Amino acid sequence: MDPQTIAEMQQIIVAILSPLLRPLFAFNHHSSLLFWPFLVSALALALVVFAVARRPSARTFLREFRETYFTRSVWGHRSSIADYKYYFVNAVLFPIIFAPAIISGGWIGRQLRDVLINEFGAIERWTGDVAPTLLFTLVFFVLHDLGRWIAHYIQHRFDVLWEFHKIHHSAQVLTPFTNFRAHPVDLICMATVPAILTGIASGIYSYAIGWDAAYSTYYGLHVLIFVYNLIGNLRHTHVWLSYGPLLSHVFISPAQHQIHHSTEPRHFGHNVGFALAIWDWIFGTLYVPKEKETFEMGLGDGTESAFHSVTGMYFRPFVNLFRGRHTISGFNE
Repeated sequence: MDPQTIAEMQQIIVAILSPLLRPLFAFNHHSSLLFWPFLVSALALALVVFAVARRPSARTFLREFRETYFTRSVWGHRSSIADYKYYFVNAVLFPIIFAPAIISGGWIGRQLRDVLINEFGAIERWTGDVAPTLLFTLVFFVLHDLGRWIAHYIQHRFDVLWEFHKIHHSAQVLTPFTNFRAHPVDLICMATVPAILTGIASGIYSYAIGWDAAYSTYYGLHVLIFVYNLIGNLRHTHVWLSYGPLLSHVFISPAQHQIHHSTEPRHFGHNVGFALAIWDWIFGTLYVPKEKETFEMGLGDGTESAFHSVTGMYFRPFVNLFRGRHTISGFNE
């Protein structure tokens, strides 16, 4: 076999294996919540929370910690096993099949910038300090978070979107892999709305300073989103970390997001936000726990098991909608 043929075969093999192997190495991808610094920081915070809440002896600390948070009833639950399978399958299929449907915030920004230039003429290029970049870093984060709140809100408010979003809420136990328990329709919605808001902001910014929008990054990720991701995995765990009555009106704690997954009627439709709690506070969907609460997680209607398989997660929403069996939205259950 000639060298050119061998090289072509190697390229084909790499093209096939790369998307299949990528999910297995997410711990080394800064764009994933499973990136190793995010996992390490979540584990460290969990250790601190456990130490403060339980005050175990040094001799039994690690054993009690493991028996509290790494139980087979959680990590070996049928819901968790479904999460592991779905994580791998969707990580392979979504970038290939569904990701092209997502609107790019960068594209929106460039189009708007060009429209503004055509309508009002170009503005002299800004040559000052880093203040515009720092300002846009903050503005981008706030609008990105607001966009996610809006997307999440309408996923709960409108019955058709809820039928896809309920897959995420069908999880009966939480692990970091529950982050990835989301239907492609859900993911497209969650990506598109923030992209529109940040795209508009980047277009105006680019026009105003005369060069492409840029924000501060760390590991190639927006610096504030990187900081948020340091605790992001605790949102989908059973580690109760609350920020207290004051900070919980500004930032959504892991405990508040766990409440969002509750089957208790008093919790329905609350704590829709991701990083900032101010949107829930403003729009009346904020729930701040006064103390640690105990509750079951899931849909609360006994249909969770229908979504504890990869095929169920992908196709059940379409079947329910086609047969007219969809349930009322997550605000009204």
